[in-house]
Amino acid sequence: MKKMVLSSSGFTFIEIMVVVVIIGILATLVGTAVIGRIDEANIAKAKSDIASLQGALQLYKLDNGNYPTTEEGIEALVKAPASAETSKNWKEGGYLEGGKVPLDSWKKPYQYLSPGINNPNYDLWSCGKDGESGTEDDIESWNLDKTYK
Repeated sequence: MKKMVLSSSGFTFIEIMVVVVIIGILATLVGTAVIGRIDEANIAKAKSDIASLQGALQLYKLDNGNYPTTEEGIEALVKAPASAETSKNWKEGGYLEGGKVPLDSWKKPYQYLSPGINNPNYDLWSCGKDGESGTEDDIESWNLDKTYK
């Protein structure tokens, strides 16, 4: 007579469910940490862009004796304004590498006002994650040291 040997290899349903729950918990913890870091990176990029734009605006002023007007905007850093009065010595090739004004971290244009309300020369800011000007998450040239939550 032949004996049958039953093999009990493999995982039970309970063991598989425990592993799935553990993976879900780990994914939630990692996902939350990564999302927070993405927000921090977007804010840091916007601050860096604003600092670069400020440097380009300073060079524009050195060449032309003034900052671009609100109407000319920061586009005057890459394309000579139509008014020869305000752009007498505009530098051929512009003031920004790549010949393009960057968008903020949320793919919106930076805002520019000259003369400014918060700074006598100009105000330059990103509307932040919510895309609305004048809200708590705005990243402003006159307040780059602000901490965001």
